[in-house]
Amino acid sequence: MTDMSLKLKIVSPEKVEFNGEADIVKVPGLMGMFEILSNHAPIISALQEGIVEFVTKEGRKEVAITGGFVEVQKNDVNICVEKAQ
Repeated sequence: MTDMSLKLKIVSPEKVEFNGEADIVKVPGLMGMFEILSNHAPIISALQEGIVEFVTKEGRKEVAITGGFVEVQKNDVNICVEKAQ
């Protein structure tokens, strides 16, 4: 993992949707979209229906979700979603 990357894991009840490194993660918070970058302050937040967007070495990716939670701690971003498409 590089100094500027995040360890991102997106899980749903059915499967692990993504597990790898990302440079930027955007999530649909209850009060709107917010962006998570390297060295983001620790946070736990509920998510609403929308799109989780993230950028990896392979490019920009998206996962549609119906809601869930995000936890950020020391460049680890864990997203637990109700349902993903």
